[in-house]
Amino acid sequence: MVDASECGVRVMCRFRPLNEAEILRGDQYIPKFKGDDTVLITAKPYVFDRVLPPNTSQEQVYDQCAKQIVKDVLGGYNGTIFAYGQTSSGKTHTMEGKLHDPQLMGIIPRIAHDIFDHIYSMDENLEFHIKVSYFEIYLDKIRDLLDVSKTNLAVHEDKNRVPYVKGCTERFVSSPEEVMDVIDEGKANRHVAVTNMNEHSSRSHSIFLINIKQENMETEKKLSGKLYLVDLAGSEKVSKTGAEGAVLDEAKNINKSLSALGNVISALAEGTKSHVPYRDSKMTRILQDSLGGNCRTTIIICCSPSVYNEAETKSTLMFGQRAKTIKNTVCVNLELTAEEWKKKYEKEKEKSKSLKGIIQKLEAELERWRRGEDVPEEEQLSAKDQKSAEPYDNTPIIDNLQPAGGGVSVCGEEKRKYEEDIGDLYKQLDDKDDEINHYSQLGEKLKEQMMDQEELLASTRRDYEKIQEELCRLQTENELAKEEVKEVLQALEELAVNYDQKSQKVEEQEQANLQLSEELQHKTALLSAVQRELGQMQELNGLQRKRAVEVLNLLLRDLSDIGAIIGSSDAKFAASSEANGNGSAVEEEFTVARLYISKMRSEVKSLVNRSKQLESAQAEAHRKIQANEKELASCQLLVSQHQAKIKSLTDYMQNLEQKKRQLEESQDAMSEELAAMQAQGKRHELSGEATEELSGTDRSDDMTKTLEEQLESHREAHQKQLSRLRDEIEDKQRMLDELTDLNQGLLLEQGRLMSDFNKLKDKEQEQDSKLQKLIALNDEQEKAREELKGLEETVAKELQTLHNLRKLFVQDLTARVKKSAELDCEEGLSNVAQKQKISFLENNLEQLTKVHKQLVRDNADLRCELPKLEKRLRVTAERVKALENALKEAKENAMRDRKRYQQEVDRIKEAVRAKNMARRGFSAQIAKPIRPVTAQMQATLRMPTTSPAPFLLWHQWEASAPFSDVFYDDLFSHLADEVYLR
Repeated sequence: MVDASECGVRVMCRFRPLNEAEILRGDQYIPKFKGDDTVLITAKPYVFDRVLPPNTSQEQVYDQCAKQIVKDVLGGYNGTIFAYGQTSSGKTHTMEGKLHDPQLMGIIPRIAHDIFDHIYSMDENLEFHIKVSYFEIYLDKIRDLLDVSKTNLAVHEDKNRVPYVKGCTERFVSSPEEVMDVIDEGKANRHVAVTNMNEHSSRSHSIFLINIKQENMETEKKLSGKLYLVDLAGSEKVSKTGAEGAVLDEAKNINKSLSALGNVISALAEGTKSHVPYRDSKMTRILQDSLGGNCRTTIIICCSPSVYNEAETKSTLMFGQRAKTIKNTVCVNLELTAEEWKKKYEKEKEKSKSLKGIIQKLEAELERWRRGEDVPEEEQLSAKDQKSAEPYDNTPIIDNLQPAGGGVSVCGEEKRKYEEDIGDLYKQLDDKDDEINHYSQLGEKLKEQMMDQEELLASTRRDYEKIQEELCRLQTENELAKEEVKEVLQALEELAVNYDQKSQKVEEQEQANLQLSEELQHKTALLSAVQRELGQMQELNGLQRKRAVEVLNLLLRDLSDIGAIIGSSDAKFAASSEANGNGSAVEEEFTVARLYISKMRSEVKSLVNRSKQLESAQAEAHRKIQANEKELASCQLLVSQHQAKIKSLTDYMQNLEQKKRQLEESQDAMSEELAAMQAQGKRHELSGEATEELSGTDRSDDMTKTLEEQLESHREAHQKQLSRLRDEIEDKQRMLDELTDLNQGLLLEQGRLMSDFNKLKDKEQEQDSKLQKLIALNDEQEKAREELKGLEETVAKELQTLHNLRKLFVQDLTARVKKSAELDCEEGLSNVAQKQKISFLENNLEQLTKVHKQLVRDNADLRCELPKLEKRLRVTAERVKALENALKEAKENAMRDRKRYQQEVDRIKEAVRAKNMARRGFSAQIAKPIRPVTAQMQATLRMPTTSPAPFLLWHQWEASAPFSDVFYDDLFSHLADEVYLR
């Protein structure tokens, strides 16, 4: 260890924002921030190393509070970071946060990544070994979070009097991912509960320990550092949290350990007390080196800004001010090499020689004083002479001096004996601690076994009482079962009578159906005859109408001819009268025309009368058709009513059969249960008699045989009765089948009559369905348009992101080209290499543009395939739901089985663990050394992952920088981890 220096405890104060409950209550926001290191609460200032307001991000908190400690730990110092505050003040959020969220992760995951980033940037001659352990203090017992079986670990001291947790699981890690896996594993085993103030309240103090050892392979210099990351449980007021039962006990232990921590800090802050109560709790015992010892400590006090928690906030701030006055003495944990030990040995040898000379002078001076001589001041040994005689070294000289009464220095053999005795005493202390721990565990196991035995005794007593009660109950149930059997038999007889009555009713309904079918056939025959007559009448009516139309057309033609003749005759008559004056011939023609017209009128009247007669006949035929249709509808109603009656009767018959079967099954079950209970009761009686008299074993065998014979006789009787009832049921089923066949015949006839009506209905339904399909298609088109709009927006965003990535990559490439040009100019490389690099970068750009175009094409294809994929998604969602339901059922069954066998498995595990621990003791783990990487490798590792062709760059770099196979393996594994994480 090198020279020690004094270092104060750093205290950071962080305020969280108001939560939803405080906002709903309308709580006042009390803190006021003044600068970066002062906060005002009710006008009183509180000064710390740093004050972090509510808008501070997780990254800023890490940079202010923990980043420097990582460098210190890697430099060989010890470090501690712990969060203190009341419940729901943000301690776990500060220390852990969301472990796998880059924005919201807390100090612990960021330190895990930052340690390896620092290691990768350090000298490549260094070799690191990193171990982590994770444990919690729950109910003042140290519980290993990586091995749940270790529930009460002990705190011991090493050779340097530094406390440590003995038997805690330690894991070697070589990457941030392995550290995060350990954190996830431990966090899953941590105790968490729900209170009125916090839904995820930590019920224990968790400590995550990182132990880093480094060795310089050239100089053989070894450094070591420990980093304690502590997430304390919050102090609680029961009136606010509403804790009850086990949660209340947890709150008591939490407040007790936090008060012990406050007492330690108060004692250290005052500096006047000779005793610091580290041993009042296991937490302060573990953190003894962090508070006033060899450690760089940072305390983050987390506060609530609400006026509702004003008293707790002020108490937390006073705690931080007291802690700020603590001073630690820190030094580098350095393991000396052989040469350094030799040099130190030589120094110690010279020092011992000088001290022996001083001791001899002092002894001579003391002898002279004892003889009564006066020693002049010139001969007296002064303090200056002592300091000048001592060689320069910081090691104290008190250990090498003897008390004044002895006067003789301690020889080497006695010193070795003392050291061996001290070592033996420490070993005995450790053995005693182990024995105490072992005996305490044995005592707890014996207590648990005693409790189990008492529970077994109580359960056997309860079972005995229950058995006696069950015997009494079974006797009463036996009598009730006999009465129920009688009632069941009566009910079966009544069912048989009802069955016969219903069968008679069914036969009557069949006869009525036959009559109705005959009447229906007669009516259908009449209807067909009337329809034929109607068709004939319609044909005659059509012919008559055609004839009337033809006669009317002929009359019109004749009238037109007559008009033409009359016109021509008038002209001729005028000409002839003027010429000849002769009118006798014209008058004759007029008379002929008039006679012809009267004849045509009479024929027209006769045709009109004939048409009226035909119309009246047609109307009468329509009336007959309507009457027949009404009769047909009434017949159909009767048929449907009879069908409904038949269905109701069949349903009633089925219900009767089901009731009959249920009664039979209940009768069988009750009879079997009755027989079993009788046998059990007799066995209990026989067992009671057997405890009194051992000679009654033959009687019990006889009784069991008789009981078995009675059971067999009961079973045979029940089987015979069941076979008889089943035969009756089969007969009735045959009758029902015949009735159903007749009913089906009637239904077929009805179907023939209703076919026309159904066709019209089908047409109407088809039209309705087409209309609904059109409406549905219109709705789907609108939905598709909306979805396409959403898709277009998402695709546009993705294209924008791709465009931005392309710009960034082009900028990165241009920057690299410039850097490579500058490096080439400095190193005096030729223009040919520059041209090759430029061509290489242009090829990468062309590949990027091709990838961009391909992405645009793929995007268009995805738009086309979107509806198909949505259908598949729905099907898969339904399948997933079904599988989830099946999984839930399987989990429930598994949990039941697990609960059944958990106790036996725990006992077997304890026995196996004890045997294995006795065989192997403490098994060793394989250390994983970590080597830093060079700057050239870092540049390759930090290459942007958006590049479409990173392996081209890798090949070029590989050609210019040859390394060993181990180096390549490490690099490829790191690249694989980076790709997997991103």
